[in-house]
Amino acid sequence: MRIYSLRKFMTDFDKKIDRCSSSSIKWDKYKGLDVIPMWVADMDFEAPEPVIEAIIERACHGVFGYTCEPDDLAGVIVEMLETEYGWQIKPSWLVWLPGLVTGLNISCRTTPGKAVMTSIPVYPPFLSAPVNAGKRLVTTEHAIENNSYTFDFDSIDKAHTKGTDMFILCNPQNPLGRVFGSEELNMLAEICLRRGMIICSDEIHCGLVLDKDKRHIPIASISEEIASRTITLMSPSKTFNVPGLGFSFAVIPDEIIRKSFRKAMEGIVPHVNILGYAAGLAAYRDCKAWHVYLLEYLKGNRDVLEKSIHETYGLSIKHVEATYLAWIDCREIGLENPAAFFEEHGVGLSGGEFFGAKGFVRLNFGCPKSILKEAIKRIRNALSFIK
Repeated sequence: MRIYSLRKFMTDFDKKIDRCSSSSIKWDKYKGLDVIPMWVADMDFEAPEPVIEAIIERACHGVFGYTCEPDDLAGVIVEMLETEYGWQIKPSWLVWLPGLVTGLNISCRTTPGKAVMTSIPVYPPFLSAPVNAGKRLVTTEHAIENNSYTFDFDSIDKAHTKGTDMFILCNPQNPLGRVFGSEELNMLAEICLRRGMIICSDEIHCGLVLDKDKRHIPIASISEEIASRTITLMSPSKTFNVPGLGFSFAVIPDEIIRKSFRKAMEGIVPHVNILGYAAGLAAYRDCKAWHVYLLEYLKGNRDVLEKSIHETYGLSIKHVEATYLAWIDCREIGLENPAAFFEEHGVGLSGGEFFGAKGFVRLNFGCPKSILKEAIKRIRNALSFIK
């Protein structure tokens, strides 16, 4: 591990960075408009300095030919998974990918079945990846128990049909912000094993657990039997704010599933970006201290937002255990399209219909606190027009 001075981890998360001239999907959506973009899931913070330095160092080499993974990368990931989650994997289980959404789509092409199941609301590519693979999408709604979202296990079991051979899991859950516990994951895995479904587990937000009494559990780490039926997808992109660099990976313990996954990649999946590899290695190896500071800042933002929503007419929110995404229930105010309403009043949010649940919006609070507070002010002002 490289040694860096403490100053390299003292990112000023309160610093406002002008992203309007950086070809940002998030900010260019509202170019020239007085709208705060809080929709797509990237943060408005600078990446950790070790990541920036690694990119500069690699760029200064000056040759950008076809590339393979850095020598240290697999070992760093193996160590990270064991240290953070107690999950022991082998380097041979790793498959490198240019993005997690690519992994979702390839996973849906890996099995011979005719249908893929998931629980909604969920990250939109979960709803499109099965269709892209020419398969039927089967959905069940998340249940609410003890004022928290969980799986509707009975519905999952009953919704299974003969041609359904994959369940796509999102944990930590986007947009619900849940960190599913061992009992929930065991119950889900039992159904999937009994019903013959492979699990594709999107765990891209595993580094963004905000509550100290919660911990991320890779579902494949529960048992060898579950691992042998699981494709786990991970990336440093959300935690270290490098989604534009295109680096992720799959962990696939079973050789037959891994070969099928690689076969499905042939001819359609490009190599990982050369700078994405450099950034991923630096993120996992050199940025632990920065990560701690980030989580503390996001917790503060989460607490400010939740308190404000609880005090705001017509809105409600369940506790956000992980991610920097808040799922806000707007059904009480009775608007057909709450995202469009708030956009008209200067806040750009994601509409719940894209996640499979109308009447909700998703808000990204991965931004300087001053921007979050201004967005909250605008949301409250907007609601004053419909009281």
